[in-house]
Amino acid sequence: MNKKTLAENPWTAEDEKKHPSSTLEWWSVLGFFTSKEDSRHWSLKATLSEGIIDPQHFGSLTNIALLDEDAHHQYVFIDRKLNSEMEASQDVFEVHLDDSSMKGRFPLYEILIRDPKNDILIEMTLHAEVFPHWVAQEASNGWLPMALGVFRYGFIPKLKITGTMSIQGKRLTIEGTGYFEHVWGNFSFIDPFSQRRNLGKTLGVYARLLGWWLSQQKPRIPSSLMWSTENNPLGYDWVWAVLDNGWTIFYGNILGFFMEGPATGLLILSKDERTYTEFGNLSFRYTKTRFAQQYDFQYPTELEITAHHNEETLHLRFTMTSSPREYLSRFSQGRFWLGFVICEAPGIVEGEYTKDTEKICLKGTCKIEPQRQVSVIGHNSLRIDFLKPPRGAGISVEFDSHYLGKTMSGQLQILPKLRIRFHCSRNKKSDKKTSRSVP
Repeated sequence: MNKKTLAENPWTAEDEKKHPSSTLEWWSVLGFFTSKEDSRHWSLKATLSEGIIDPQHFGSLTNIALLDEDAHHQYVFIDRKLNSEMEASQDVFEVHLDDSSMKGRFPLYEILIRDPKNDILIEMTLHAEVFPHWVAQEASNGWLPMALGVFRYGFIPKLKITGTMSIQGKRLTIEGTGYFEHVWGNFSFIDPFSQRRNLGKTLGVYARLLGWWLSQQKPRIPSSLMWSTENNPLGYDWVWAVLDNGWTIFYGNILGFFMEGPATGLLILSKDERTYTEFGNLSFRYTKTRFAQQYDFQYPTELEITAHHNEETLHLRFTMTSSPREYLSRFSQGRFWLGFVICEAPGIVEGEYTKDTEKICLKGTCKIEPQRQVSVIGHNSLRIDFLKPPRGAGISVEFDSHYLGKTMSGQLQILPKLRIRFHCSRNKKSDKKTSRSVP
């Protein structure tokens, strides 16, 4: 059963508060809002976090990105503090980091975001219009694995934003729609295989998620499969969307090296304030990609998802509508990984929902965040295309390696006639630093 109608709020006061024993914890607010005085459109992401910075140090982080969508101008403020913890209440959810703070209890939250670098102060109230939900609530009650670690991931996909924004001396009244999440646990992006203290729990979470995922699949031969080094399981694709008909979508895909084919994550659809449906039978493909400004990896700026659950099917295309911000967290002692990168941008979503004979066209606004643990060997990919009856029978393979500096392709076709081909050439990394469209 993957549909959950909530009778009561699944978050307790303990869930919302700070968890001092965690190796990593954060609270994030995302939002789309309009300033009434000048009718401008804005996109915001603000995160307060603390955790292990490197094997010897603990620290805290304020990360704010405000985008003026009309002017395509982004204001960014990042402040890392070594050996520093955020202030937190023992009794209720209330955290402070420098001049920014988040507090409250479902369904009402008060957020204060200060960016001294760009002279911005945002004071807003978030009023939840839907109940909270745990990611993988049906499979593991919100617990997810990260290498040898484990964390809990909760979110509220639709909140009403009201408040004010002062930007470089100009005071504006804002209204819009927001998203709120809270994540904590014993895991690490810097040294993902170091968290062994909860290994038994981590293995249990892997087993429950794998069993649930396998129960959602229907055996089939795909038309294409593609793997890449940057799509390793330590990164993921993430999307939040609010549709024009009031529905919300959460998509999180732990990539499993796949760059096209079956998704090893889930899509969560909510049509009302209490009901969530978790889709585990997913396939995805990137229709546009972009190479990062730093490091040698590519990520999607447009992706398509097909999701099935019983009689329900979703076909969705998510497209970034502005140049993405590439936030880099470099690792000072990375043996296998250079760093963790979040490539984020607002976007639009279009598609359709079908159930039996019902068909609904969908449109809306979204936030797209490919997140990658970047390999020291750069971009390397393998693509396999299958030729299936009645068109014929055969297989095509393409291997592109920036580490080896070579591109190799081969084809074996049995029907309608025998064909064997092989080609090898040198590639140039400099030629890859552009956007690419996939037909």
